[in-house]
Amino acid sequence: MDEYRTLQEVSQGLYKEKGSKFIAIAIPVDSVDEVRLQLEQLRKRYHDARHHCYAYRLGEEPYEVRYNDDREPSGTAGKPIFGQIQSFELTNVLIVIIRYFGGVKLGTGGLIQAYRNAARDAIENGKIVTKTWKALLEIRYDYLQMNDVMRVIKDEGLRIIHQESPGQSCILLEIRKGNLETVIRKFSSLEKLECTVI
Repeated sequence: MDEYRTLQEVSQGLYKEKGSKFIAIAIPVDSVDEVRLQLEQLRKRYHDARHHCYAYRLGEEPYEVRYNDDREPSGTAGKPIFGQIQSFELTNVLIVIIRYFGGVKLGTGGLIQAYRNAARDAIENGKIVTKTWKALLEIRYDYLQMNDVMRVIKDEGLRIIHQESPGQSCILLEIRKGNLETVIRKFSSLEKLECTVI
């Protein structure tokens, strides 16, 4: 399968319990760098909150996963947030829950429930979409092969990301991962042509 489920755009959720407020923000992300940037921005924006707990899942199996309790008791925040990402079968998503403490301790069970419910609310308030994994393929070929190369691109409905042709021509293509083998086979049948998956 080269399809995955993620969120179309940022969505929010909210859970309140005994004066504490749990603001959940679910964000579609594509990389760890993007996760770091989002976390940094949210910590600045909600600088007065006591906790900024989060979980994310990136890529396809084996997924890149991380969750963080941010000084809440171990296992009471990050894991329940991540549990909701798993439950909705999402990837390429980050959920951050900002907690404003209301003065009353909720206990382990209360915290787990609060973080789980806030995360679920954020996901349910968003729009889940199905996307396809893409691969980048670099094609290097002789200029005289241009027509053959373009025929394959047209037949397979490939998207050209970048094209240059000083002496030896080079094209960068975006391809649905499930079609990658077929496309490589077609290009490989052309002589003096190099295919590289990036």
